[in-house]
Amino acid sequence: MLHHVHIGRRGFLQAGVLAAIGHNMTLADIKSHSSVEGTAKSVIFIYLPGGIAAQESFDPKINVPVEYRGSMKPINTNVDGIQLNESLVKTATIADKLTILRSMTHGEAAHERGTHNIFTGYKPSPAIQYPSIGAVVSHEFGSKNSIPAYISIPNQSNEFAGTGYLSSSFGSFDLNSDPASDNFKVKDLALQIDAKRFDKRKKALDLINSDFINQNKSADTLMAMNSFYDKAYDLIGNSETQEAFKLEKESPETRDRYGRNTAGARMLLARRLVEAGARFVTLTYGSWDMHDGIENGIKSQLPAFDQGFASLIQDLSDRGLLSSTLVCVISEFGRTPKINSTGGRDHWPRVFSSVLAGGGIKGGIVYGSSDTTGSEPQNNPVEIHDWATTIYHQMGINADKELMAPGGRPIEIVDFGKIIKDIII
Repeated sequence: MLHHVHIGRRGFLQAGVLAAIGHNMTLADIKSHSSVEGTAKSVIFIYLPGGIAAQESFDPKINVPVEYRGSMKPINTNVDGIQLNESLVKTATIADKLTILRSMTHGEAAHERGTHNIFTGYKPSPAIQYPSIGAVVSHEFGSKNSIPAYISIPNQSNEFAGTGYLSSSFGSFDLNSDPASDNFKVKDLALQIDAKRFDKRKKALDLINSDFINQNKSADTLMAMNSFYDKAYDLIGNSETQEAFKLEKESPETRDRYGRNTAGARMLLARRLVEAGARFVTLTYGSWDMHDGIENGIKSQLPAFDQGFASLIQDLSDRGLLSSTLVCVISEFGRTPKINSTGGRDHWPRVFSSVLAGGGIKGGIVYGSSDTTGSEPQNNPVEIHDWATTIYHQMGINADKELMAPGGRPIEIVDFGKIIKDIII
């Protein structure tokens, strides 16, 4: 086994966007991937941190006292029988393209533990760090079209979005800049490289630890390191890669349609990146931990999400990309059935909502339900491992596959997960 490769330069290389090459790499890692692309060639993973209230978003309550349903009103959508919160006006027009899961459930009421569940498909364990879904996708498929396989907008949102026991080379490429800012620029993509002035082999060897050089001189080692550097060069210097990150290439009309705000800019960039070949793009928006004044909080944040999300789904559809792009919306948990004394809702993991669209997922349906007061799943409860297994399945990854953790310990990508077949086309 090769020793760790140390990459001194921060940014593009250090971010671990080299897909199947990097720390603990072998030539087999570079040449072989057992997973085969599924219906969903890409995923846009929209994470709403803090725990958005289903009652004030995707699962409004009607025939219950105001202290349970809240004062906001439901609205009809373009699908008979499906209603959403009054702030989701534009999303209501594309409900025919969505599957709304209203029976998500797990047992973790702390932000960190709930977030771990969502990003890995596993309950937290003191014994091991599990890889995120994005890192597993990067491990299984590697990069395509010289675009990083796993990208975080604007940065890796939390520690559980990392690589866990996998090599750091499968981690996300972080923009380190917000697409909504006027001076948005991805720093490392501005690097100018003249291939004629580069000795690639020497540069590759400069990237590795001296003990590695002293102990490993086989042909396979040199081939692996040359492949490593060639890939790094391609990702940094490729003009198509650089173009994918340039929001200014979009028309003013498109920018306006998505919204010239945090949600709109991030979702528009996500579309550009999957269009260019990114396999897994995760973005965060808002802060949904609304223990106080939930109505004002929802009204201040949900409209921008509504505009950007509806535009994203419609844009993907218009471009013929929705069938091959799976869009996910989720929080780490939901909020309490009853509004508290300060007009907010507290943590509640026992039932909450998620939304899926595209990538071979049915449109215009609700799967599962919460009970009348939003306290428990009423039917078809969706455990996190089943939800994650379904995402992997749509991408062509067998969640039962075992990956190798340190110490030669095989661990399934997701343990005991079942595919939610009723939501798949």
